[in-house]
Amino acid sequence: MKIQPQHVVSLTYDLYVKKEDGEEGLVESATQEQPLTFLFGAGQMIPKFEENLSTLSTGDTYDFHISAQDGYGEYDQEAVANLPKEMFEGQGADLPQVGEVLPLQDNNGNRFQGQVVSITEDSVIVDLNHPMAGQELHFKGEIINVRPATPEELSHGHAHGPDGHHDH
Repeated sequence: MKIQPQHVVSLTYDLYVKKEDGEEGLVESATQEQPLTFLFGAGQMIPKFEENLSTLSTGDTYDFHISAQDGYGEYDQEAVANLPKEMFEGQGADLPQVGEVLPLQDNNGNRFQGQVVSITEDSVIVDLNHPMAGQELHFKGEIINVRPATPEELSHGHAHGPDGHHDH
């Protein structure tokens, strides 16, 4: 079956990005046993990712690149925040470690993540860029299944697994 909006797509993928030495390294995978399943056209995926898949059908393989600009955006030097240490100390929690990813929320209630890049005398410095910002993404994989979405999935705006049911 051909991929189209309001259909649920299950696929495998290997995601590669260039490492500092210029070689590509595998950073993420979805397997036959645990495929990525999503409602096509619902805005859950990178638009360019869906665009590259839009001509494919069940059983097709794919191999494409997405520029940083069309992926997770360019790396933004300004997207680094200094969080006062008091934010952490008041909750009786230990200070986060460098490299730790923190769940954060802005004043509007939007949730996002930041990675701790350093700790100074009075603040925790957090990089708010997506971990793959500034990276060209290279996807390779296979379309395992394409099926029409159920009315429930359409009303919820997301897929309920490869067969249309939530796993319990």
